[in-house]
Amino acid sequence: MTTEHAIDPSVPPSGAGCADCDASGGWWFHLRRCARCGHVGCCDSSPGQHATAHFRATGHPVVSSYEPGEDWFWNYATNELYESGPSLAPPVSHPAGQPAPGPADRVPADWTRALHR
Repeated sequence: MTTEHAIDPSVPPSGAGCADCDASGGWWFHLRRCARCGHVGCCDSSPGQHATAHFRATGHPVVSSYEPGEDWFWNYATNELYESGPSLAPPVSHPAGQPAPGPADRVPADWTRALHR
């Protein structure tokens, strides 16, 4: 799928939501999980675009969707989508009851205006 050391299936995710949004009081649209270190960041449609920022800061190229029912991977370095990949350490998604966008108490009423398209 990618270069050596891009994926470590034994590393658990950093949490149930975007680590950077949680630290700053922000919100996210959808979540991505770094397949190398487990960092959970928000997608490029989210205001913070923290998953891409994590790739730029660390060079970790591969993320997986951290949404319930999705098992695809994306490689930032090659701009390739993979419909599946190796099984990663659980949990494989944020809690099913956690809304998207989320977290519910931080999402503004006009959230669609803040999305990157």
